[in-house]
Amino acid sequence: MPGDSGGIQSALSTLRVLEEVARRQPVGVSEIARATEMPKSSVQRCLVTLQQAGWLRVVDTTRARWGLTAKPVGIGLRAAGEGGLREAALPVMRELSKELNETVHLAVRDGDGLLIVARRDGTRTLRTYVELGTVAPLHGTASGLAILAGLPDAEIDDVVVAGLEAFTETTIVDGDALRAEIDATRARGFAVNVASWWRPHVAAVAAAITGPAGRPVAAFAVSIPSVRFDPDDVERIGGLAVQAADQVSELLD
Repeated sequence: MPGDSGGIQSALSTLRVLEEVARRQPVGVSEIARATEMPKSSVQRCLVTLQQAGWLRVVDTTRARWGLTAKPVGIGLRAAGEGGLREAALPVMRELSKELNETVHLAVRDGDGLLIVARRDGTRTLRTYVELGTVAPLHGTASGLAILAGLPDAEIDDVVVAGLEAFTETTIVDGDALRAEIDATRARGFAVNVASWWRPHVAAVAAAITGPAGRPVAAFAVSIPSVRFDPDDVERIGGLAVQAADQVSELLD
């Protein structure tokens, strides 16, 4: 029908904006326009449309920065069938967070990225924070590395071929460097991010949660402000993260 192509393109542009907000939130119009190579006016129209539909909200009114509402998070969880995973993981997350007094995130794989589906905060005044529903890169996070380490090399190659986007100066964007980090993760049994590959000033230690087939389906990440991160404590934190992940894996088996 006449006009269909324009409507499809408009819908695709709106979905692209939604994806970029999920990846970068909180984020402003200019940053989205650069990432999508769309005019600012077009980005603004998409944002307003998504806001009216209940998918986005303005999270910082002073700087007009946007973020997700809970609506896409709930839809994503239902689509992924992760309700049982969250139910099994939440009590274990609480214990892990209590033991370390740090924030613990539960992330599930979402294509070449991760979806943050649950968070348990520590009680320290200075702590990390990532909104639920945030989409994070596999190659730029400890959770992602923990998941990648449990995948066959052929699937890792697919991730590399798809492209490794830079988020900070220390993001791993070289395929060989990523494979080396995955090998190190396999050797120690958990992933370590001491270079803030995705979120500046944040370090993390993560362990993969496996499903019935033994494939990694999610990960626990202990998220720590870089100023408090102690490399000498990595083995203890990693061991506790692995124990917690194994508990959930056994429940899913």
